[in-house]
Amino acid sequence: MSALLKNLKTFFIKTDKILWLLTIAATVYSVILIQSMQRGYQYNYLTSQLLAIAAGYVIAVILTLIDYERIANLWPIFAGVSLILLVLVFFIGINVTGTDDTAWIRLPGGLSFQPSEFVKVFFIITLSKHMAVLQEKEKLHSLFGVVSLLIHTGIPMVLIHAQGDDGTVLVFLFIFIIMAFVGGVQLRYFLIMILLLAAGIPIMWNYVLNEEQKNRFTAIFDLDGNALTNYGWQQYQGKVSIASGGMSGTGLGNGARVSSGIVPEQENDFIFTVAGEELGFVGCIILIVIILLIAVRIITKAFSARDYLGKMLCVGVFAMISVQTIINIGMVLGLLPVIGITLPLFSAGGTSALAVLMGIGLVHSVHYHKDVVDVHDGHLKNNRYKYIRKAGYYR
Repeated sequence: MSALLKNLKTFFIKTDKILWLLTIAATVYSVILIQSMQRGYQYNYLTSQLLAIAAGYVIAVILTLIDYERIANLWPIFAGVSLILLVLVFFIGINVTGTDDTAWIRLPGGLSFQPSEFVKVFFIITLSKHMAVLQEKEKLHSLFGVVSLLIHTGIPMVLIHAQGDDGTVLVFLFIFIIMAFVGGVQLRYFLIMILLLAAGIPIMWNYVLNEEQKNRFTAIFDLDGNALTNYGWQQYQGKVSIASGGMSGTGLGNGARVSSGIVPEQENDFIFTVAGEELGFVGCIILIVIILLIAVRIITKAFSARDYLGKMLCVGVFAMISVQTIINIGMVLGLLPVIGITLPLFSAGGTSALAVLMGIGLVHSVHYHKDVVDVHDGHLKNNRYKYIRKAGYYR
C-alpha cells in the first residue's frame, strides 16, 4: 500500500495537472452535449462515448508512465499495424450511416471503428522517430531526407484517399507540414511544395475530385441559394441552429432544432451546432477556449521537452487537434467545405475520442519524462536536444 501511495504521489507531482483538467473539462462538456442531443435519436451515442472516453483515459495514463522514447522505438510495430489496418479496410471495410466513404471496420457485437483515427496517432509516432533519426544524422536538410519524409507521409495518404476519406487525407497533410516546419525542414522545400500543389490544383479538380466533392466546394460560394436545398443544406441548417441560440442559448434539453435532428450529423461533425443552439454564443466561446488552452498547453510541452523526439511528438499532437478544430468549426460556419472532420474530444465517435486521448497521453509522457540526469554531476537537464549528445546520460 505504501508503495502504491508513493507511486501515486510521484505521478501527481510529475504529471501536468492543468492539461489533465482541461482534457477532463472537454470530455465532460462533450458528454453533456451528447446527452442533450441524443434525446431525439433511438441510438444511444452516450454509452459508446463514455466507454471510449474511459478506455482513452486508461491508455493515456499508461502511456504517461512509459518513456516516450521506448514508445517511439516500437515504430516498426506501429507502422506495420497501420498498414494492416488500412489495407484491411479494402477487404472488410463498411460504409456507416452519414458518410460517403468506406473507411470503417465492423467488430463482433455490432461495434465499428475507423482505422485512420488510430493511424493518425501511429503516424505522429513514426514520423517523429523518422525526423529524429534524420536530425541526429544531420540529413534533415538534405533532399534525400525530405523525400523520405514525403514518402513516409504519402503512403497512408494514398491508402486513405483510395477509401474515399479525403478529409482525413487533408489532416495528414497538415500534420506533416506543421511537424516539418517546426522540426527544421528548410523553407525552400516548402516553397517547392507550394508551387507543386498550386500547379496540381487543376489536375486534382478535373481528375481526382468527384462531382460530390466539387459541389461541396462550390456550395460555400453559392450566392443564389440553389445549394441550400442540396449540398449546402447541412451548413445552412447548422448556421440557423447556431444563430437561434443567441447569446445564452435555449438551455440544455430545450433546443427544438436539436431534438428534431434537422441538422444532419449533429452528434458528430456538427456537434458545435448543439452548443450554439442550446448554450448560445457563450457556450461556443467556452468550447473554443477549452480546445485553445489544450492546444497551447501541448505546444508548451513541445518546447520544454528533453529532446527533439519529444518535441516532435508534442508538435504532432498539437497539429492533429488544431487542424481538426479549425476545419470542423470552419465547416459548421460555412467557411470551409464539408469534408467529414470531427471536433476533437467533443464529437460523438468512440474512435475519434480514443485516438485523441492516446495523443494526449503521448504529450503527458513527454512532460513526465522530460528530465534527464547527467551521471557525471547529478544535475537535471531539460531540452536535451540543445546539448551535444555524449556518453553518460541516464535514461
